[in-house]
Amino acid sequence: MEKETNFKGLRIAIASPEEILSWSHGEVTKPETINYRTQRPEKDGLFSERIFGPTKDWECYCGKYRKVRYKGVVCDKCGVEVTRSVVRRDRMGHIKLASPVVHPWFLRSAPSRIGLAINESLVRLERVTYHAAYIVTSVDEEKRSVALSEIDREFKTKKQSGENADGELKAAAVLTKETLRDLRPGKILEEREFLSLAKRFGNVFTIGSGGEGIRKVLGSVDMGKSITEIEKELKYTEDETETKKLLRRLKFFKSMKASEIRPEWMTISILPVLPPDLRPMVPLDGGRYATSDLNDLYRRVINRNNRLKKLLELGAPDVIVVNEKRMLQEAVDALIDSGTRAGAKSAGGFKKPLRSLADMLKGKQGRFRQNLLGKRVDYSGRSVIVVGPDLKLDECGLPKRMALELFRPFVVSQVMKRELAHNIRNSNRLIDQAPPEVWEILEEVIKDRYVLLNRAPTLHRLGIQAFKPILTEDLAIQIPPFVCTGFNADFDGDQMAVHVPLSDEAQEEAGRLMISSANLLKPASGEAITYPTQDVVLGCYYLTKINTRGIGAGKIFSGADEAKLAYESGYIDINSPIKVRKLETTCGRLLFNEAFPEGFDFINDTLNRKALTKLVGVLIDKYGQEKTKPILDNIKFLGFRYASRSGISWSIGDLVTPKEKPLILEEASKEAALVDDQYMNGFLTEGEQRARIIEVWLSALQKITKLVPNSIGEDNHVYKVVDSGARGSWAQPIQMMGMKGLVANPNNEMISLPIKSSLKEGHSGLEYFISTHGARKGMTDTALKTAEAGYLTRRLIVATQDIIIKEEDCKTKSGISIYRIDGADFGHSFASKLYSRPALEDIKVNR
Repeated sequence: MEKETNFKGLRIAIASPEEILSWSHGEVTKPETINYRTQRPEKDGLFSERIFGPTKDWECYCGKYRKVRYKGVVCDKCGVEVTRSVVRRDRMGHIKLASPVVHPWFLRSAPSRIGLAINESLVRLERVTYHAAYIVTSVDEEKRSVALSEIDREFKTKKQSGENADGELKAAAVLTKETLRDLRPGKILEEREFLSLAKRFGNVFTIGSGGEGIRKVLGSVDMGKSITEIEKELKYTEDETETKKLLRRLKFFKSMKASEIRPEWMTISILPVLPPDLRPMVPLDGGRYATSDLNDLYRRVINRNNRLKKLLELGAPDVIVVNEKRMLQEAVDALIDSGTRAGAKSAGGFKKPLRSLADMLKGKQGRFRQNLLGKRVDYSGRSVIVVGPDLKLDECGLPKRMALELFRPFVVSQVMKRELAHNIRNSNRLIDQAPPEVWEILEEVIKDRYVLLNRAPTLHRLGIQAFKPILTEDLAIQIPPFVCTGFNADFDGDQMAVHVPLSDEAQEEAGRLMISSANLLKPASGEAITYPTQDVVLGCYYLTKINTRGIGAGKIFSGADEAKLAYESGYIDINSPIKVRKLETTCGRLLFNEAFPEGFDFINDTLNRKALTKLVGVLIDKYGQEKTKPILDNIKFLGFRYASRSGISWSIGDLVTPKEKPLILEEASKEAALVDDQYMNGFLTEGEQRARIIEVWLSALQKITKLVPNSIGEDNHVYKVVDSGARGSWAQPIQMMGMKGLVANPNNEMISLPIKSSLKEGHSGLEYFISTHGARKGMTDTALKTAEAGYLTRRLIVATQDIIIKEEDCKTKSGISIYRIDGADFGHSFASKLYSRPALEDIKVNR
């Protein structure tokens, strides 16, 4: 094959047998690979040096010619060309098949390309391919005319002699004539049909089966004539389905004609053999080999092909030959694409399906997505992530040892510059010893440099962000807590990969575009995605909440400094309501407002998670992302400090079951019993009874849900954690203190038997087993939905990848209606729904 490096595009077309032979450097006739005694490739086998080139550079198989001076010489003894061994990645071989086989891609693709050429269905073509039916390859028109005349003569003779009823005789004659007229090349006949026709009209037509029969029919197709006939048919066809079918065939024939491809090339008579270095055999300990699945598949094809050749030479009975042809077809199917036909997957020694050529190309692990689109990089590391509460938003903690490996080339350069070592080998030895000078150099090297952190799965842009590395003594990577939302990271064992941008341009781009402080907004909606969560939320909530019973409540101070001094001296609590001049506030709120720049409005509210997220959005709008970064760092430090000082934590004693619960359960049980009685007396159907009982227990759960927050009070630590939005929602405390309620079974139907106990009280045996349904379902749903969502995203990207949005308003005449009530149910504001959408019509104010 000629090598062409300067090209703009690729066109994939069907190769003719002659073209496949032009690629080939010889025919592979033996299924052997490597000789177990000599450990050298077998002659004319799948790894033959004569066909594919030498295994050692500039040396033939027998050793007669060695060294580069014999370049290009073909050894007269072993027939191997003296050249580089790398040619074993390029040189192809071929297998000449004893009987043509059908290419599975052209047979089974939707729609079947061979089906379009012959105008037959895939199911019937498959029967022909595997020798279960026959296909007419040619019809002798003269003999058909003679046969039709004979039928007429026979009908007249029988009519005159008075045989059978006149009507039956005529019908039989008409049917026979129609069957004979219908015969055409490409017509598929079942065995019974063929036998009945062959008895009387065997000389009129010839038939074939398998790849051989299909190849003959495809070879007789005149594409120009077919195009003319289809165009003529289209003029008179009114049926929509038939029109679609004809248009599909017309498009197929026109494409084939334009590409100068013959239909018979969709069958294989010469099978190309992949270069051996693309399907290697790797020696293992103990004299065994790890081999590519393709070698097993090729071996099977060669064995069956050689056996078929022998059977044909011996003139074996048709039954045996046909069976061998079928087996050859199946072997080629398994080699090219094992997934196209049910039951076609070939299994290896351990019953594991072998990977065909198509399997190696397609999918996530295929050649394109894994090796060509997915790049492997140097200078990357991987470790578990932990929180770095002291890190700034654009910093990450990098283990010293990992950093030393990642930045080794830069450190080597500096070691040689400082003459601590005089060559690369000695520099590497010194780095491995890690004296203080090396750590000093590393500190200098990483100064003003960025690293990229990536957490898989990278579902959006924020899955990879740049950070300034800070060296740590730990073995884990530290990340600032506020970037967790963008990465969708948590600290339960998640891992991240570190990459080093090597060039100055890459470093500049990382610091300008990918740095975490420049990615505070969610690309999907433009909302803030870098905001306080969990401990920081709890700290800010504690800092800004008012406790009317606190020490020094109601005191008045002349200024903020005086109020802070009073707090530090223990005269007031941090949450006690106080007056600073005319402003009614708390010391905590004064401290919180110090995080913001001068001129920012004083925040005098209790801040929960929602309020803090909204606040970050306001800050970005007002100051931009760069100036918001230090404010977020200030909020984080305050949040962590006061979350620790608050001492908020809770035990089982903080979980208080509502006193009214037994009464509510008793009432619900009575109602449920009443519904059961009505069902038993025939007043309700089974479906109605089930729905009523579910309604009763849902009502009971709602009553208990309302009671749970009131039963613990605002001072309870559980209340503070949930109310602040730091962790969880009321759904969890309700199950802990109230009742678990109704759960769904695997079919997503409510189980009418409720779990009356709370988690604090403990479940009974039956309740425990009912609740296991939900746990199991939750885990399976998560796994299934992840894969489903991933595939949907991929399809959306493939469908829309060439669309570029250039205009803010597309000027469409059909808009969408947005109702205030829709968003309110899910906690979305009406304004956020309208934001950034152009109005369909002009909005008139004060009219």
